[in-house]
Amino acid sequence: MECIPLTNETFEGNNNAYLFADGPETVLVDTGDRLPGTHEQLAEELDTRGLSFSDIDRIFLTHWHGDHRGLAGPIQQAGGAEVYVHEADAPLVSGDSEAWDALIEQQRQYFEHWGMPARKQEELEEVLRSIAWLEDAPEVTTIEGGEEFEVNDDVLRAVHTPGHTAGHCTFEWTKPGDPTEKTEVFSGDAVLPKYTPNVGGADIRVDGPLEQYLRTLRAIADAEYGRAWPGHRDVIEDPADRAAFIIEHHEERSYRVLDALHRLGPCDTWTVSDDLFGSLEHIHILHGPGESYAHLEHLEREGSVVSEGTQYRLAERVAERLTERDDGRWPLEF
Repeated sequence: MECIPLTNETFEGNNNAYLFADGPETVLVDTGDRLPGTHEQLAEELDTRGLSFSDIDRIFLTHWHGDHRGLAGPIQQAGGAEVYVHEADAPLVSGDSEAWDALIEQQRQYFEHWGMPARKQEELEEVLRSIAWLEDAPEVTTIEGGEEFEVNDDVLRAVHTPGHTAGHCTFEWTKPGDPTEKTEVFSGDAVLPKYTPNVGGADIRVDGPLEQYLRTLRAIADAEYGRAWPGHRDVIEDPADRAAFIIEHHEERSYRVLDALHRLGPCDTWTVSDDLFGSLEHIHILHGPGESYAHLEHLEREGSVVSEGTQYRLAERVAERLTERDDGRWPLEF
């Protein structure tokens, strides 16, 4: 397996495409975005290995976001590659117009509920239009999680890991020919080495996004993978430790959300986001309030927060419990 780093001008950190070309089959895990520079870069990287888009037999996508699925369509058009993606993300990857219309309408409803100012909605919608990349959508083969695929001498096993998106999948990588090797994982955006993956804004279709994501993180920690090969940046040598760190990060964020309500009184999601993240630009106009909402929604489910319309306030005795904590974390139930 080889990691092919690809530039990413839309989000933080280079994307990674992972190439299996050490046998009769040629396989990619994720493809990078479909901007011209990335298209040329991946084509050049393949060419140095004596390959082209038409040589790709199969593509496994971790999720529907444009910087992971972007080149799946052009690659499939070049040589008929089969494209696998979880059934929950498949309609968006395949360019289903009804699915995209429903997503956009749901986003607009959330923007209003969050209290996002009109000028920020307009700015964000322009960004989202620029990165939707519906052209050249591939035909897809859906997976549910649990499927195993032989890739030359190795095995990839799909694992449904929702939270960042509804259909996010990781792919466990085992090498049957070497039983001493620990199982590794292609982790997509479930765990990243530097940034904490967005939850809430990244896919507003997810019900209970923070709870689902925390369960995904716990599963990754419990799996004790030898390494994680993420969707962005460098390999993660200790995925269990990184997953545990991100869980703690969300406990710290929940504490800050509750502290904002304690200091500011009842307020909407946008106000909480502004307190947490300050002024937001580009895609972060979505990610900031989205993550704030994911925490508010989770805290309401567990009884720490009460909502009235678009306003949130602390539940009884939460202020006292908050001031009693000296670690800056709020333990989360999941």
